Amino acid sequence: MSIHVLIIDALNLIRRVDAARRDHAGGSGSSVDACVQSLTRALNERAPSHAVCVFEGKGPSFRAALYPGYKAGRAPMPVDLEESLPMIRAAFLGMGVRSIEVDCVEADDIIATLAVKIEAGKLRTTILSTDKIFLQLLSDRIRVRDHFGKRELDQAYVFEKFQVHSTQLADLFALAGDPTNSIPGIPSVGRKTAARLLQEYGTLDNIISSASLIGGRLGRIIEERKDDAFLFRRLMLLKKDIDLGLNLMDFRLGR
Repeated sequence: MSIHVLIIDALNLIRRVDAARRDHAGGSGSSVDACVQSLTRALNERAPSHAVCVFEGKGPSFRAALYPGYKAGRAPMPVDLEESLPMIRAAFLGMGVRSIEVDCVEADDIIATLAVKIEAGKLRTTILSTDKIFLQLLSDRIRVRDHFGKRELDQAYVFEKFQVHSTQLADLFALAGDPTNSIPGIPSVGRKTAARLLQEYGTLDNIISSASLIGGRLGRIIEERKDDAFLFRRLMLLKKDIDLGLNLMDFRLGR
């Protein structure tokens, strides 16, 4: 059997499932059961040889230190759901799916590190998440799956939605902002303007160095706010070098 690793963005899955349970069932039923059913569907649909759930580590990440407003607008997790997390993790483990986390490291960076290391071994990975931040990782061997929309988020999807290539997404959000992470972007640069600039100049660095050529109010704002733009890009770029000390065999299903 060929190796195919399913990396689950655990809280993305759990919070989406729980929100649907509250909306459609009036909050009745067990969040544990609902999450198990959703993960079971994912395993059946993707048929991976290996799978792992990645959770947020305890403590602030380097992004919070760089930019205190990072993710400041996110709604807190419902208390009852937070109290259910140990039971959900235990249920996932009972299905053969291990959970991992690293203190002071965001799940996003753990997922990126795993995906890139697996790719380096010429193996296939699917990231199960609706978070657009993972689209910057797309390659021939790294896929992103919208479990709830039942679709692959591929390069065609990226260009249709954002009008840039996946490798330009961090630059796009640095310029235009990303409300889900409370990143404001550069004033007067919306997503369409950011995409147009990236289509013309290729990278954020080229846009900054060409601010005088862009000219007018837009060029002046870009020059004045270039330090913010570089900071916002750093916040949006995923780290791929987290020391995990893990072996792929740790995630093999049916051990």
